[in-house]
Amino acid sequence: MKLYHHPLSTFSRRVRMLLLEKGVEVEQISLDMPHKEHRGAAYLALNPYGRVPTLVDGDFVLYESTAILDYLEALHPTPALVPSSAKGRAKVAMHMKLCDLELASHTRSLFFPRRFLPRERWNLVEQDAAIDTVAKHLAILNRELEGKTYLVDEMYSLAEIAYTPFLAFLPLFELDPPDHVARWMRLLEERPSALATKPAK
Repeated sequence: MKLYHHPLSTFSRRVRMLLLEKGVEVEQISLDMPHKEHRGAAYLALNPYGRVPTLVDGDFVLYESTAILDYLEALHPTPALVPSSAKGRAKVAMHMKLCDLELASHTRSLFFPRRFLPRERWNLVEQDAAIDTVAKHLAILNRELEGKTYLVDEMYSLAEIAYTPFLAFLPLFELDPPDHVARWMRLLEERPSALATKPAK
């Protein structure tokens, strides 16, 4: 089994965290994305979108991070990162989807300009709208986490793995997480798999 990734990729980080949580070893291939290796014919034959991560298991290929998480969970069910009940599994799937829709999707309009462009080139209208959407989502998450340690069934799950790489962007977006989210974030950041995969910059 091979995992194509990049160390600064948030979506790749999810998969790398899961592998550490499971104690599963796969061949990890870091693509030279600054030199457009992900746009080369060989990689595009695996992943036509030219993004990371991509998981290759024999002749089976996946190139969407939550699908990869689900597949690896099914292959390696212990230690469990989803509840045993159908309702618990559905809630984990719901939170993973909401993470991508309400948080991860908005980092594209915020992360690149705030990291790499001068302020005068920022699209402030677009950024303000994205920040407002993320803030509303954090308020909903805060209600979900009230009186709880984790999002579903009091267990660290794929939902937490999905969120961890993206919550790290909140300071860059000048967003202060509400109390229950802040407490949850501290737990997630201290996880050994999170520490081991934290980008150097």
